Order: sequence, then C-alpha cells, then structure tokens
Amino acid sequence: MIRGGTPLQGRLAASGSKNAALPIMAATLLAEGACELQGVPVLRDVTTMTTLLASLGASVSQQEPAGTLHIDSGSVQRFRAPYDLVKTMRASILVLGPLLARFGRAEVSFPGGCAIGSRPVDLHIQALEAMGARISVESGYIIAEAPEGLRGADFSFDTVTVGGTENAIMAAVLARGESVLRNVAREPEIGDLVCFLRRMGADIKGDGTDTLVVQGVSALHGASHRVMPDRIEVGTYLVAAAATRGHITIDGVNPDLLGIVLDKLQQTGADLSCESHSIALDMKGRRPMAVDIETQPFPGFPTDMQAQFTALNAIADGRSRVTETIFENRLMQAHEMRRMGADIEITADTARIVGRETLQGAPVMASDLRASASLVIAGLVADGETRVDRIYHIDRGYEDIEGNLQCLGADIRRIST
Repeated sequence: MIRGGTPLQGRLAASGSKNAALPIMAATLLAEGACELQGVPVLRDVTTMTTLLASLGASVSQQEPAGTLHIDSGSVQRFRAPYDLVKTMRASILVLGPLLARFGRAEVSFPGGCAIGSRPVDLHIQALEAMGARISVESGYIIAEAPEGLRGADFSFDTVTVGGTENAIMAAVLARGESVLRNVAREPEIGDLVCFLRRMGADIKGDGTDTLVVQGVSALHGASHRVMPDRIEVGTYLVAAAATRGHITIDGVNPDLLGIVLDKLQQTGADLSCESHSIALDMKGRRPMAVDIETQPFPGFPTDMQAQFTALNAIADGRSRVTETIFENRLMQAHEMRRMGADIEITADTARIVGRETLQGAPVMASDLRASASLVIAGLVADGETRVDRIYHIDRGYEDIEGNLQCLGADIRRIST
C-alpha cells in the first residue's frame, strides 16, 4: 500500500545484480572446486537458483557477511532441471550449457518467468548444436547430450540474446578447441560472468565487443568473485526520485554502468552528480520533462528500464513516446496506469503519453517484475492510496524495496506477499 505525494530524499547503497548473479551461480557447475560469491542479492530468483543447484546435488550454503554464497558442485550427480523450479524463473535455462559442457548431459524444462512475450530458446539450442550437442525435445524438456564432450565452433547468433550468449560462453569454456561467438550480447552482466569464468581459469577474449573468442580448457577450478552492482535497481530508484521531484544519492555503483539511462534522466531536467562509485540526482523540486524512449540491446536503452520511464512520463511535463522493440507484451503496465488517470494510448509496440500533473491512487495489478516497480513509482506520485496486487513479482528482482523506499521517506508498507 502506497500513499503518494512525498519527494524521495536520502541515501542508499546499491545491491548486487540479479542479472549477473544468476548466470554466475549457474557457472559454478563448471568448477571442480568450491566457489565463493559475494554481494549476491537476497531475492526470490536467487532462492530459486539456489534450490535448483541443490536439486542437482550441489552443496550451497549462506556465509557471513550477508550476501555470501559458498557453492560446491563436486557432488552433482543429477542433470535434470525440473519443471516445478524452471517454470518460475526463466534464468533456470542457464544450467543447460554448464551441465552439458562438464557432464555431457542436461535435461532442462522449458523455462517460465515473467509474462512479457515470446523469448524462445532456439538460439541457445542452435549454439550448443554447433558445438556438437545432440538435442531433442521430449515432454516439455530440452534433452541435450554430448557424451564425448563439446567441440569448438564458429557460431553467429541471428539476433542478439543475453541468455543465449551466456549459455554459449559457459559451454565453450570446456569445449575442445576454439569457439568464435559472433553477434553476442554486450550487457555488463555478461562481462561480469566472463570475469568470473576467467577467475576459474577460462580463456576468453573480446568481452565488451560483439565477438567473443573462447579457447576451451580441460577443467576449471573454484574461485571467489564479487557480483557487480544492479544497474536496473539503481536506475529504478533514480527514476522514482525524479518522478517524485526528490533528491537521492546511491553509493556502490559505477555511473558508467547506467549509460543512456543517465542521459535520459538528464533530459528530464535532473541534476546529476557522478563520482567513481556514486550517483546523486536532484530535481530541485521541479516536475520532470517528458522524454522519448526506444528500447534496444546494450548499449541502447534497456528494456528493463522501460516501464519505470513510462511511469515517469505519465506525470511529466509534455508528450512522449515509448517504443518497446525487445518484448512484444512489455507495455502491459500502461493499462494499469490508465486506471490511475494516466493519459496513455497504445498502438502496437508504442505508447504515446501525455503527461498529467498528478495521478490518482487506485488498486492496480502487476503483471511482471519491472511492471511491479513502475506501478510502485506511479503510486509514489499519485494522490491518495495505491494498492499494488501480485507484488510477489517485485521480490524476484528488488531486495527489500519497501524498506529502501521507507528510508527515503516514502509512505509505503507491505500488507501481504
């Protein structure tokens, strides 16, 4: 439950990145020794991945300080990722490459997660087949086999895919010979995965570009790694501060990770002050200006920030256009914002928005993770009370969001999960 109208003020520390932690956790399946991960966020998706790894036979334990995981895959003897776990989190597909590369077999249910449109795994499968895997689909499971091991391949993705890139990298590190992966995704979280794999002994070149060259090695060892900060979480809080005409500082994040998101925030009229490991935003009490958004693969505008800017534009000064090019159903939150009085017209993949001075509190329902965050932002700027239902979505990607917002002065409380 949210009572809006209070500008956010204060200071937060960035959490570890969900989108980096999940593939890195999956990558521990490649190691012949124990791994220690620091800065892992406390999220529902992380709990699901922990449960999945344990179901395969890995030893997973929480350590001090908070956010530290000890993972040892030396006792893995099962290679099936069951539907009951995979259906709740799309990132479960990321165990496919590591299991196949190290053990020669993987059985992974088709993944679930947020209902934001089609996200086929065809490209994951094609990359693994190029490395010599035999893959079939049986009763909703992807069955992958490589009893003699994988071999290096020259493979080009037809379209940019983050998960497909991550699975292909993790498979290639133990393949025989050289793999050249072309048209790969360039998100910073992939760079963090590559950094962790190098710590385990992988030979990977080209991170940050659209072509990766991987020299396969015979084995990987355990390693320690600190997960990078969550640029989407940071961006969400910055947008919330801009929408509420507030002033906040977020520590523990490299501003370079935010890139075009900071550019768009400046276009709203926000004063930004960036240090090497902090970002301060100050609206000086001003209403934000409307900004046009078009999502693109990194380094373009991230699809995971689109919903938050849709909420900001709903109360901004001026007209804006938000175009979603990555997922076909990711404007669903706009329908709920219209229940709060937002002036939004949706045509195909584009929302045309006329900003209003304020919104009206109303009961709304979240459809996915980032839609949840956008509806919270809308509630923070609305008159009266807003109730966001199905808030369990938000626990998949934001660690204690209501506690953090309360620290910034928001009138928000959780009344159920």
